[in-house]
Amino acid sequence: MPQHRIFAMAFAKVYPMYVQKAERKNRTKEEVDQIIRWLTGYDQAGLARQIEQGKDFEAFFAEAPAMNPNSALIKGVVCGVRVEEVDDPLMQKIRYLDKLVDELAKGRKMEKILRQQD
Repeated sequence: MPQHRIFAMAFAKVYPMYVQKAERKNRTKEEVDQIIRWLTGYDQAGLARQIEQGKDFEAFFAEAPAMNPNSALIKGVVCGVRVEEVDDPLMQKIRYLDKLVDELAKGRKMEKILRQQD
């Protein structure tokens, strides 16, 4: 089965779209970065390096220091697909990120987006 085109797409090409989506809803680039760091374990310098080096989504997630264990708590629909039911592990990580950015753009509180327990 052929790979999805998104796997080979440069993360740096999609990242500005995440930021624009958030900023259109009065959220910030810093909040987008916080979400990405929470999900992937990158620090800010590591995230910047991935963007500068033009890593594709496959490499971006393969080189991520550690996926957040609470990422399994991310549930919902993105592009008509339930993120918790996505079979391909890489596609699921991409959908998790999409879902988190959607939640940010919809005005959800950061504690809820980052699945912080009370």
